[in-house]
Amino acid sequence: MQSFLQRIVNSGGRIDREYGLGRRRTDLLVQWPLDESQGFHGPVQRVVIELKILHKSLDATIAEGLSQTADYMDRVGTEEGHLVIFDRTPAVPWEEKVLVRQEQYKKHRIGVWGM
Repeated sequence: MQSFLQRIVNSGGRIDREYGLGRRRTDLLVQWPLDESQGFHGPVQRVVIELKILHKSLDATIAEGLSQTADYMDRVGTEEGHLVIFDRTPAVPWEEKVLVRQEQYKKHRIGVWGM
């Protein structure tokens, strides 16, 4: 995931991996300067991306992931967050693994992606 995103942000943004946020960690924090002349010394767009591997039920994984993602979003002061869930179960067809939806968690709207 980080390698894929790096190609996108390579022309000015950056990706922080396992960015420390208090006791917990977020998997990826994408940062992009909004004013090219100021770079990271000016306003910056921040996007939290939490990555989860499906171990429990999908509902339990989403519930845990939404809570964690919202907490990270609050800590870095962003309105943008995404939860990406990887289902590595070989017997489950792709049609059942892939999902894209928006979830409301408290004050946050979080994109949920399954693959």
